[in-house]
Amino acid sequence: MTDLKQYGYTKTSQTTTRGSESGPDTIPGRVTEHRRDMYTVITRHGELAASLKGTYYHGAVSRNDFPCVGDFVLLQYNNSGESRIASLLPRWSKFSRADFSGHAAGYVKTIQEQVVAANFDYVFILSSLNQDFKVSRITRYLTQTYASGGQPVVILTKADLADDIETPLAMVQRAAPDVPVIAVSAHTGDGLGLLSEFLMPGKTIVFLGMSGVGKSSLLNALMDAEVMLVKGIREDDSRGRHTTTHRQLFMLPSGAMVIDTPGMRELGLFDADEGISAGFSDVEDLFSQCRFSDCGHKTEPGCAVRAALTSGELPIERWERYQAQRRENRFVDNKASFMREKQAFQKSIALYSKSKKKKR
Repeated sequence: MTDLKQYGYTKTSQTTTRGSESGPDTIPGRVTEHRRDMYTVITRHGELAASLKGTYYHGAVSRNDFPCVGDFVLLQYNNSGESRIASLLPRWSKFSRADFSGHAAGYVKTIQEQVVAANFDYVFILSSLNQDFKVSRITRYLTQTYASGGQPVVILTKADLADDIETPLAMVQRAAPDVPVIAVSAHTGDGLGLLSEFLMPGKTIVFLGMSGVGKSSLLNALMDAEVMLVKGIREDDSRGRHTTTHRQLFMLPSGAMVIDTPGMRELGLFDADEGISAGFSDVEDLFSQCRFSDCGHKTEPGCAVRAALTSGELPIERWERYQAQRRENRFVDNKASFMREKQAFQKSIALYSKSKKKKR
């Protein structure tokens, strides 16, 4: 029998939030793998193959309602075949990104939330120490991590290949002074010992980053086994080739769990107001110091932001990143809000039509 407590499960989260059924015939489990319409779920009976129960789809308003790796679920157990997921248990954290679709002549038709992983304690934001290193990309991941409910940790990989480690370390620490920043090498083992405080039994970590940053190599090093295929990067631009093709949860020898995710070419911000405020608290603290409460931070007299930019207290690139993220988040929020209202309306119409047919 598998002890689900080792996988972070507690009975305090038994109230269902999505799905249709719970009862004596359902058992709890945690999603460890997701491929298309099929799930692998760890339960007291071990790992099971499962799919969504047919009635589950009727209660779903958006893709956010469907289970992802890391989720705790209730499922109808079948000891001789495929089990059925009936309900999704409450999430205490989730990492989301904006899923853009319908690009045509620069026009985005729809924006929906895509939940990448759920129920984690730490987010390891991986960036390799090569020519593809960008602080601006790391700050985007940090913003979405602050909104996720997890604690961010920046991992600078491939330290054995870098001529200079201190400069990029200082750049990230300056951009995120309260976030742990650790340089590691999966090849030599340098820096891996510094990760032990996060890799405690029962804790869950999600790996995020672009292709080629070394997620698979780091996972293999922490697992002390070759559980993931490792591919090289293109020499001309240091860009990676996709290794991980789906999301999967691994149990480390330490008792911690890692959710490995495919590399992201682009991270679209979603519902990131709180994340932006948390990641740029130094910028927003200046707003209260402006002479006018409605200061636009452009040409107004007594503007604390302009003064900080002039003195160098606020680097211009940090101010520009803040503005860019605010603009993007407003655009995404407006589009996503419209889609949520449209989907809810369509669902209400479908339910009304169904009830009318039953009365006939």
